[in-house]
Amino acid sequence: MSQGAVWYYAKEQESVGPMTLAELRAALPNIDGKETMVFGPGLVQWTEAKHVDEIMESAAPPRKPPTLRANRRADEIDYEIFGEEMQYVIVELDPQEMVIAEAGAMMFMTSGIKMETQFGDPSTQETGLFGKLMTAGKRVMTGESLFVTTFTQMGKGKGQVAFASPYPGKILAIDLHELGGELICQKDSFVCAARGIKIGIAFQKKIGVGLFGGEGFIMQRLTGDGVVMIHAGGTLMRRTLKPGEQLKLDTGCLVALQPSVTYDIQFVGGFKNTLFGGEGLFLATVTGPGEVWIQSLPFSRLAGRVLSAGVGATRKDEGSILGGLGSMIMGGGE
Repeated sequence: MSQGAVWYYAKEQESVGPMTLAELRAALPNIDGKETMVFGPGLVQWTEAKHVDEIMESAAPPRKPPTLRANRRADEIDYEIFGEEMQYVIVELDPQEMVIAEAGAMMFMTSGIKMETQFGDPSTQETGLFGKLMTAGKRVMTGESLFVTTFTQMGKGKGQVAFASPYPGKILAIDLHELGGELICQKDSFVCAARGIKIGIAFQKKIGVGLFGGEGFIMQRLTGDGVVMIHAGGTLMRRTLKPGEQLKLDTGCLVALQPSVTYDIQFVGGFKNTLFGGEGLFLATVTGPGEVWIQSLPFSRLAGRVLSAGVGATRKDEGSILGGLGSMIMGGGE
């Protein structure tokens, strides 16, 4: 790779560049160093500088590079996802390996698996009642349960535990090591993760996002270097945004994003759009650089359609040309 190739780095959710590789190396010690997210030739997504060989090369004697999982702290779990519209994932655990899951997500487990309900986040180092209350309080702020469930393989050989989708959609497995160690997602998308993944909170900086965003003022922050499973309703789309590239979407359709992506709320505007557009008063705007994941069927939209149809109700004119309008004119009688 030539020294004149174009590179960028992320600073305070904005991209800086273009610059040469030499300029990027010189800039890194003055910002966050090896933890800085960078983008350039040969990279398909924004990556921490410490994982890019071209950046980390120096005048020092070469050393043998570590293997992909040599420095990982999270358990290395194996998994397989099954199904199409209503998916489930089977996680395979070696002896003493653990997976963390939301309460009520388990589908089945083999006999050697030990299930234990824990208060707060078991991946943190917090000890004592106060520490546990702090981690549990963070989960309450994101709308989740005070408790999480852990599954540990206590027997010999391998064990299995499976987790199911809460509603029609897709289960997505994401290796945080490949994304720079962090992912921000909507509060109800988390399914399970390897032990070592920390579940925290991410405050949106702009109050408008909190008041009118589909995911609310607080989203979940998943950090670590292992595999996490998140759920998206309907069909999932992954989009890589270039520096400064924007995408406008329904506020409930955003599932997850990298920390380098900015997220804002904008008023739709226009009298007809507001009253008859059917898309709500606000749209979300995401701005690159970074990855975003978008769902085609937010649970709020699914629930709204079910409620508007009238659960358990039948209407003899459902197939008529007039439909609901005919019911209004004729008085809605059966």
